[in-house]
Amino acid sequence: MGSDAISQGGVNRGAPARRGGGREGAPSLAELRSRMAAVPGRGESAAQRAPLGDGARRAALPVPTALAPLLPDGGLVKGSVVAYTGASSLLAGLLAAVTEGGGHAAVVGMPRLGLLAAVEMGAQLRRLAVIADPGPDPVEVAAVLLDGLDLVVLGLGGAAVAPARSRVIAARARNKGATLVVADGRWPGASLQLDARIAGYAGLGRGRGRLRSLGLTVEVRGKAGPPRRGRLDLCPNAGRVEWVLREKAAPPVEAVDTQEAVS
Repeated sequence: MGSDAISQGGVNRGAPARRGGGREGAPSLAELRSRMAAVPGRGESAAQRAPLGDGARRAALPVPTALAPLLPDGGLVKGSVVAYTGASSLLAGLLAAVTEGGGHAAVVGMPRLGLLAAVEMGAQLRRLAVIADPGPDPVEVAAVLLDGLDLVVLGLGGAAVAPARSRVIAARARNKGATLVVADGRWPGASLQLDARIAGYAGLGRGRGRLRSLGLTVEVRGKAGPPRRGRLDLCPNAGRVEWVLREKAAPPVEAVDTQEAVS
């Protein structure tokens, strides 16, 4: 199913080439910019958009309903950079919420992200671009995609981005009103840190049974204020998979070790 994840004007490095027997060649940055300009509703006017004002900058992208109470702005703020760690299930939920709501998104450098799971959560693959192998500079590829998309999820493969470069990319995201979520690496200066850890499963017996739910403990840290924590369960319901907020932890009154335990 992942090979169908080609947005209008997007790229899927895993899809077969239309001509010849090999895979589609790596797109150049110029080709990416051209394709972003063709994305309906955003890319066609990206070059002419003026930087967002302070009021517009607080507008937020949709997220799974259960996650919204844990986020300071009830969603991922447009123009912000989010540092993500932990289970990839919640990343699939973010992609599903944005594309189901009519937005356009891309995944860069994360070939193992479960697109089937995202579809079961409501993701619209026609609005999702997948660049599994972005080449030697995935950060630059993500920067180009910010020009035309609402959400870009970037996997760094364990790399660290220099502070000077992260500031440049953050300014680009802010000016374009696009949200960048960075996973599997170090990104200094992110406006929000989001961590999701597996807390348990329900439905499995002694070596057999049907999985009914997956639980995650989620921690959200902004630049100001105490962290927010909660427990989210991923549950099937009427043919699709939904997020449920089981409990929202009260803000701590003293310093707490941020290392989440996996039960």
